[in-house]
Amino acid sequence: QVQLVESGGGSVQAGGSRRLSCVASAYMHAPYCWGWFRQAPGKEREGVALIDSASGTIHADSVKGRFTISKDNAMNTLYLQMNSLKPEDTAIYYCAAGDPGAWWAGIKYWGQGTQVTVSS
Repeated sequence: QVQLVESGGGSVQAGGSRRLSCVASAYMHAPYCWGWFRQAPGKEREGVALIDSASGTIHADSVKGRFTISKDNAMNTLYLQMNSLKPEDTAIYYCAAGDPGAWWAGIKYWGQGTQVTVSS
């Protein structure tokens, strides 16, 4: 069982930046997948960015060029750097982890979520 704890959410104006962090309770050594999802009010949860030790890194089309996922092995921490934020990025952001090789379908563990609100 892996516990994931997110931090870094909050309110920001459109065009601003925010960095989310996710600390895992277990050492995230390969093989793994580890990434970020989000859920906006009234919408389904969607994948934002993911690191898959078997396949590489992926970012959703809606955030490409604005968001960057990265991992600090020494700190066992996953990051999501969010730049040029838009009001439509407003959502609860979830950290997730699981098995490699299946991209989003490999997810088994979820964090509690952190709210990001972007005002225009």
